[in-house]
Amino acid sequence: MRNPFLAGAVVVMATAALAACGSSAGGNGPEAAGAQRPAASGPAAPGPSAATPTPPAKPAAGEPGEPAAAGPAAPTTGRKTPSDEITPATGTFTEKQREYLADRVPKGMDPAAVLQTGQEACDRLRYLVKADRDTAVGAIATDEIPDAAGAVAGLCPRHQDLVDEAAYAYPDGTHTGDRLRPGVYRSASPTTACTWRITGAGGKELSSGASDTGTSRTITIPKSARTFTSTGCYAWLPEGADG
Repeated sequence: MRNPFLAGAVVVMATAALAACGSSAGGNGPEAAGAQRPAASGPAAPGPSAATPTPPAKPAAGEPGEPAAAGPAAPTTGRKTPSDEITPATGTFTEKQREYLADRVPKGMDPAAVLQTGQEACDRLRYLVKADRDTAVGAIATDEIPDAAGAVAGLCPRHQDLVDEAAYAYPDGTHTGDRLRPGVYRSASPTTACTWRITGAGGKELSSGASDTGTSRTITIPKSARTFTSTGCYAWLPEGADG
C-alpha cells in the first residue's frame, strides 16, 4: 500500500545515499559509530502486558510501499565471507561496522555495499522519525525498510524503541488466531481507502469500519477476536494492551 509520508523521502534519501556511499569504507557515516540512544529519544514505546505476548505475524505478502528499497539485503543463505577477511577496497571499517558485517557478506560481494544498505536503513529511519514517528514505526512493521532490526541493532541503536514498538504492530493484511492480542490500536499513515474488520468465532463480525479522511483512527481488538483484516491503513500501532 502506498504511503504518502515515504514518498517525500525519496529525493532526500537519494542525497543521503550518495553521502553514505562516500563514507561507507571509511566508517565516517553519521550513524556508523552506533551511538547509544539517549534516555529520552522521543515518546516511549508502549510496553506489553505483564505476560509478554508473542509479536503478531506479518502477512505473507502485501503491496509494496512507494519508495524502492534502499538496496538488496544480503542473502541469508549461502557461503559468507569470514569475519577476518572482511576488508573494504579502501580505508578501514570501525569495530562497530565489522560486528554488523559479520555473517552478512556473501562470498564475492563487496562488504561496503552491504554496509551501505544498513546505513541507508538508518538514514531513512532518522528522516522518517523527524517527519512522523508513527510512519517510521510503520515502515519497520511493514518491512518497507529491509532488515531494519539488524541495521538498528548494529549501526543505529538509538532507534531501538522504534523496532520494539513495531514488533507489536499489525501491518495491513489478515491476522488470525493466537497471534491476535487484545488491546487498543491506532492507524499509522492510513490512506483515504482505509478499511478494517474484526471477526470472532464462526466468522461473526465483531466490528468493522472505513475511513476516507487519511487521518488516524483508533480501534479495539477484543479478547474474543479470531481474525483481524486491514486494507489501506498501512499499519496499526499499539496504544495499550489488555491482559
